[in-house]
Amino acid sequence: MKHVFLTGVAVALFFVAQAKSNGDAALVARATALTRIQAEKAHLDEGQYLRVKQLNIRMFSEMEDLKTRFAADPAIMDERLAVAQARYEMALTALMRPAQLAVFQQSRTTMTALSTPAPR
Repeated sequence: MKHVFLTGVAVALFFVAQAKSNGDAALVARATALTRIQAEKAHLDEGQYLRVKQLNIRMFSEMEDLKTRFAADPAIMDERLAVAQARYEMALTALMRPAQLAVFQQSRTTMTALSTPAPR
């Protein structure tokens, strides 16, 4: 179990470093802000927070990549974005315990993965 956690942390740090090294500080900031809201709503522990943040960074990166690659074909772009969003939703819910998932799903109406949270 300890190895899984350490591997998750290492992968999270890799993706954060990769996003920062690509000059994508805005992407990391959006992912961090979203992760904080999700952690607050679903009462994530530290390990879950790191895995969700990694997932959010990866999801935002993938969304930006799809928008760039398929800008000329909106139908394909919409299809690929929907597939990516579904994959993200499955991965996100797999990281939560049942009680967290129930609380998170109740609060979903006020939170989307692509929105930028308002500053406090």
